[in-house]
Amino acid sequence: MKESNMDVLHSKKRLRWSLIIIGLAFGLILTAIIALTIGPVNIPVATVFKILFRFPQSWPDSYNVIVMDVRLPRILLGGLVGSALAVAGCAMQGLFKNPMASPYILGISSGSAFGASLAIVLGVGMAAGALAVPLMAFIFAIVTILLVYNISRVGGRVPVETLLLAGIAVGAFFGAQVSLMKYFAGEELRSIVFWLMGGFWASSWDKVAIAFPLILLGVAAIMFFSRDLNIMLMGEDHALDMGINVESDKKIILIFASLITAAAVSVSGIIGFVGLIIPHIMRIIVGPDHRILLPASCLVGALFLICADTIARTIIQPTELPVGIITASFGAPFFLYLLRKRKRVTGW
Repeated sequence: MKESNMDVLHSKKRLRWSLIIIGLAFGLILTAIIALTIGPVNIPVATVFKILFRFPQSWPDSYNVIVMDVRLPRILLGGLVGSALAVAGCAMQGLFKNPMASPYILGISSGSAFGASLAIVLGVGMAAGALAVPLMAFIFAIVTILLVYNISRVGGRVPVETLLLAGIAVGAFFGAQVSLMKYFAGEELRSIVFWLMGGFWASSWDKVAIAFPLILLGVAAIMFFSRDLNIMLMGEDHALDMGINVESDKKIILIFASLITAAAVSVSGIIGFVGLIIPHIMRIIVGPDHRILLPASCLVGALFLICADTIARTIIQPTELPVGIITASFGAPFFLYLLRKRKRVTGW
């Protein structure tokens, strides 16, 4: 009888989780389609569908360029970056057992910012093409996490506290180097400042092609370890008793969370609060189980950043705001609200 009741409860839980994921996926697709219609040139939804599915043309040629070459890669890139930051933030919060953790907690944002600033100041982008700045940002993000990891490693272990402190120190060092780049930037200062604010104005299919496989691989790998994350939240000793290789799992989760953060930052600049508030919101809605929390955060992170970017590019037409300003304007007050409710609602 007890087993039967447990089966019923598990079935209800799986059904609820499935409905949540289907609902969020539908909401994400609907949001992306609506975003395709909005801009300096408003394009009807029916026309957008016809362009996407290659119906016989009965609209101006410019609509094809606007939808397929300007808005669609931008929306896809926004969705990829939003999902990457939300999943990385969720993984970091579980790994550090700290709801204040974010994807940038190990100094990745400062390292990538230095790489991008260095490329801009040295004129590498002009010499090597439009992808040179994202490539330099990605390389220095990876360099940063390797530095942090090797500094914090003690024998075969990587203590979480030491990792956090090393990340703060390395991040502060690269932050100082970014300031140095600004000092020497001259006419390129504007480009550095805009990159640091985060945005998708330079979106392209090339950037989507670069970010997509890295983010897909990293997100899938982190979701694979969702059960292990649940067990590690109960304490490392308990996890060891359950047969979990804690140090190995920590390394793998850390590597893939850093990989998707580096990929996201390299193509968009530094966009704050997505990886901080989205896991909080979804933890309140769906609970702390990472088996549903990670995919839900992935979908809502994408949805949130597509909405924020749509606001950023339409609020002061014909110019646009950096999307980082929009996410911070919404995220900071909401995060303060969540902090007040956190202990009562989640028990963290």
